[in-house]
Amino acid sequence: MNVFVLNTGRCGSTTFIRACSHISNYTAGHETRTRLLYPEHLDYPDNHIEADNRLVWFLGLLEEKYGNEAFYVYLTRNSDDVVRSYARRRFAGGILKAYYESIKMGANIKKFTELHDEEYELYARDYVVTAQKNIEYFLQNKRDKITVRLENIENDYRIFWEAIGAEGNIDLAMEELRIVHNKGKDINDGYSYDKRKNKYLEKIKNIF
Repeated sequence: MNVFVLNTGRCGSTTFIRACSHISNYTAGHETRTRLLYPEHLDYPDNHIEADNRLVWFLGLLEEKYGNEAFYVYLTRNSDDVVRSYARRRFAGGILKAYYESIKMGANIKKFTELHDEEYELYARDYVVTAQKNIEYFLQNKRDKITVRLENIENDYRIFWEAIGAEGNIDLAMEELRIVHNKGKDINDGYSYDKRKNKYLEKIKNIF
């Protein structure tokens, strides 16, 4: 059985997969096939646990290939915390940059350097709400699914472990859950936002 960890990003998916690495009867990976094209993109090995927030854009293909034959985890975090985490990263890279630049067609991109914190949060919330609704709609008719909340990760992870019949070292898995991986950073605490922003602006300066 395959397991898919659907999420918006910025909600502990890297930590979740690190915990799953201690499951002996499943393989586990984070964004392992993101760069591959159809149909290889979703050609995961059997008994594999995959977390990839970009799957939110490929739910139709996921339905076609796996449907109710897979187990689905909806990994969540308080929406306001997710929004703030994305906003702190600005649009220097990642899925929010792709969403803002391509899907939203560069909304207000001329004012990129003039955006206030509240405006970054508005764009981040637009993405987060869209991703959440896509996931929630997809999961409506799924037979085998569970919600794992970051705020209750240790208890929910144990329920997940039992639900998929996991074998392995659960004590080591629980230790992994107490480690924060891929921690978000503010632009004021040493994050290389300015360097990445300037590189990005240089890249797009001739678009408009």
